[in-house]
Amino acid sequence: MLDSISASNTNIEQLTDHLFRQESGKMVAVLTNIFGVANLALAEDVVQDTLIQALNTWKIKGVPDKPEAWLFRVAKNKAIDQIRKNKHSESFDFTENERQLLNSEYTINSSLENYWKEELIEDQQLKMMYICCSPEISPESQIALILKTLCGFSTPEIAKAFLTSEDTISKRLYRAKNFFREHKTKFELPEKEKLQERTSKVLNAIYLLFNEGYNSSSNKNLIRKDLIHNAFMLGKLITDSPITTNQEGLALVALMCFHAAREESRLNPEGNIILLEHQNRTLWNKELINLGVQYLNKASAGENISAYHIEAAIAFEHCKASSIVETNWKHILTLYDLLFQTNKSPIVALNRVVAFSQIYGAKKAIKELEKIKELDNYYLYHSFKGQLYKETEEPEKALNAYKKALKLTSSKAEQNMIKGKMAELNS
Repeated sequence: MLDSISASNTNIEQLTDHLFRQESGKMVAVLTNIFGVANLALAEDVVQDTLIQALNTWKIKGVPDKPEAWLFRVAKNKAIDQIRKNKHSESFDFTENERQLLNSEYTINSSLENYWKEELIEDQQLKMMYICCSPEISPESQIALILKTLCGFSTPEIAKAFLTSEDTISKRLYRAKNFFREHKTKFELPEKEKLQERTSKVLNAIYLLFNEGYNSSSNKNLIRKDLIHNAFMLGKLITDSPITTNQEGLALVALMCFHAAREESRLNPEGNIILLEHQNRTLWNKELINLGVQYLNKASAGENISAYHIEAAIAFEHCKASSIVETNWKHILTLYDLLFQTNKSPIVALNRVVAFSQIYGAKKAIKELEKIKELDNYYLYHSFKGQLYKETEEPEKALNAYKKALKLTSSKAEQNMIKGKMAELNS
């Protein structure tokens, strides 16, 4: 009997955790709209209280038929309690019209009910995302805010995802929220003339979030599916809205589709990295690839070509190739040349050399690689150099490069990959 109760409570805890991930961002966005951006912390507290109440109540009474609706109703009632408690306070950033409505006991419930309409929740999430990406806030703080407010991540989870301390994340979040208070930030999208610029900031935050999920800096999990899922969700908020959708955003979603399609083939059952040439391409998700093609076609309708367009085109070349040999490396190199013109990143330069080596061979590629001086402390630079030295039959140089790469990563999956390459030198 005790075992069945314990199992039931465990299931409820798992369901609550799942719902927290799925619904907390919606609730925080709606409550921030109600309380004002200056009171973002209060919105988060109300959501936390709602989830705690759900966990305690459901363990006793069971899970309701519509748990999401239950959460929204409880959160709305808690918001009403807060408003009644603080309705005369000047700390809330209500408009004059909202103050008049909320001051009346007869209209407070119906007024707040409008905020929770399904068709309006995504709009409020979208606004919340743009607020998180205020240009005055650092990119690191933008991502921390998005994960905390819209994705339901705790401060320890954010710190773990980006290999930093909880104190550092707490300070980033505090500074951002303090900025909102000091500048009396409004719950609204930027003005039309500033919308495109801010959208680029939002897309950059989503891109960084996806990259962390696709190739995590965590020393335990190379792939973070939760981060990938949330990056998709946020990207679709941008592209699904007629106000914010643009070719750049469509290209980013296409890029995420193409990369995520290869997700299941990148690690073996032991969690070790499978390099592109050895991946089982039958495991690649064809539905996601086709969806990426649809987004890329839509993205190509405009005249402007962004870095996301080029990266998506490169990823598509890999997706449509039946093998590493059949890959159109000349087209990929051309695309990398074009990408480097818009983004002179050393990482782009490194990826370009990978394509270059497939066409011109390892010896010429080593010369190209040594032109990139900024990546001496990057493990992939030395791992790739080791691979090139192996191909030129210089095992001692290859081993030294692998040894240096091994010291530059704390990821177990990446370390095991390098050790595997070292073992191949002796075989």
